[in-house]
Amino acid sequence: MQQKIFSGSGFYIGRMFREAASRHGDVPVVLDRPLDVAPEEGLQHTYRSLADLVDRLADKLWAAGARPASPVAVHKSDNADIALLACAASRIGAVPVLLSPGLDAVTVGILLGRLDRPLLVTDETTLSRLMAHTDISGLTSRRLLVSGSARDAVALSDVLVTRPAKPVRLYPDEPALITHSSGTTDVPKLAVHCPRALWNRLVPQKVMALPVRGETAAFCMSFVHSRFYHALGTFLSGGSPLLLLVDHDPASVGPLLTRWRPGVVETHPNTFVLWEDLVDAPGAPLRDVRCFSSTFDAIHPRTVQRLLGASQRRGKYLMQLYGQSETGPVAVRVFTERGATRGDGRLVGMGIPGFTKVRITDDSGAPVPRGTVGHIEARTRGRILTYQGAQDRFDAQLNGSWWRMGDMGTRSWWGGLHLVDREIDRIDDVDSNLRIEDVLMSRLDELREVVVVPGAGGVPVPVVCTRTGAPLVRARWRRATADLPNLGAPQQWAFDDLPRTSTWKIKRVALARLIGAGDSVVARG
Repeated sequence: MQQKIFSGSGFYIGRMFREAASRHGDVPVVLDRPLDVAPEEGLQHTYRSLADLVDRLADKLWAAGARPASPVAVHKSDNADIALLACAASRIGAVPVLLSPGLDAVTVGILLGRLDRPLLVTDETTLSRLMAHTDISGLTSRRLLVSGSARDAVALSDVLVTRPAKPVRLYPDEPALITHSSGTTDVPKLAVHCPRALWNRLVPQKVMALPVRGETAAFCMSFVHSRFYHALGTFLSGGSPLLLLVDHDPASVGPLLTRWRPGVVETHPNTFVLWEDLVDAPGAPLRDVRCFSSTFDAIHPRTVQRLLGASQRRGKYLMQLYGQSETGPVAVRVFTERGATRGDGRLVGMGIPGFTKVRITDDSGAPVPRGTVGHIEARTRGRILTYQGAQDRFDAQLNGSWWRMGDMGTRSWWGGLHLVDREIDRIDDVDSNLRIEDVLMSRLDELREVVVVPGAGGVPVPVVCTRTGAPLVRARWRRATADLPNLGAPQQWAFDDLPRTSTWKIKRVALARLIGAGDSVVARG
């Protein structure tokens, strides 16, 4: 990739903290876990201290051999310093490649093989696990450890910096960030983002955030997902105090939210389900939230109602963004407390005027009439450049200038987009697995999750997780499902045993395979 300097519109994550520090000074940033790259600096930070740390990390990466347009793979234990390392690589024009800590070693080896011998930033534990299951000896140019020590690896703290690295901005249509898809069906794909597309995602999100500009914002979400960087860029530019959280446990999150009283909270939809426990928690941790933000997946109506009911703010709302790594948000919906009680959880919103358009097509790619179920396609200026090492798979998703999202849905006469199911998850004789799941979540308060997957002979099998782990009561189940399509016997799992992505999406295909192999716990009671 050729290095080019650029002056113009583009979102460069390497500049975020320094620009925010210059405009807003020492606004606080609070963590729930010390940074692995700087554990001695504790949990209390500021825009300025993190900007200085990003600069120091950039100097280290440059001294270790990172160069403009070269890949820097970050694969380490979960912590906010994943984002700081990504920003540091971007600051010197390198291309951060963010690999989830939750990926198995074999998958990481495959993804590293799609890159051009990247510099790998990791830690001792993660590297040991990786090397125990796959041979990466020829896949990386150098290995840097943010903590611990290992053979054939260099501690980041031991890298000698002889001179500060100069900031570099690449051309806006060149690769600038690589994240991976959720991998709900197979090996994740490496999505290649450029600054221009990232900018076209950022602008509408900054506009949508104007009502809560400057409010304290709490984020508990994947640091390897592109959405996190847009959330960060949006609220850094507005000078918001930030809480960057790793631990999803309500027992950990509740006291922090009670102390800092955020006006904005964003996490994964499945984490919001878990955080229903905060609705009645001591100190009313959700009392001052004006905006709940949900992306990555549709959110259950029951959860929306409970979250909004816990807030005492006037004008409170939940904003749902529908999209994927490859496109960014393509549709938006706002839930109010009144609307949530009668809302359709499958309605994911409308296209973003000036930035995205959405349509429904048949198997041949031709548009279908309003109200007809078909393939959801989007046209957006925020689309990725390609899949790294898999151009054929990228091309297969294109229908001219339209991108096939991999979901089935309909559009109403007024333009509302209704999500029916993932294409690969469709079950014969079931109109919508997702609708059934929403109904069951609303009728059975004890459920933390329910996932309907195909079982033997195509019979839909509900996999359920209760909030406490207590056995599902059969009589309640029978009453809740009496008017629903014929379902197989419910199978009860612990939520932590469900195969999940880094954003806590359930890997339905993998779950169906496990059930088919007899790996399940049948509900009792």
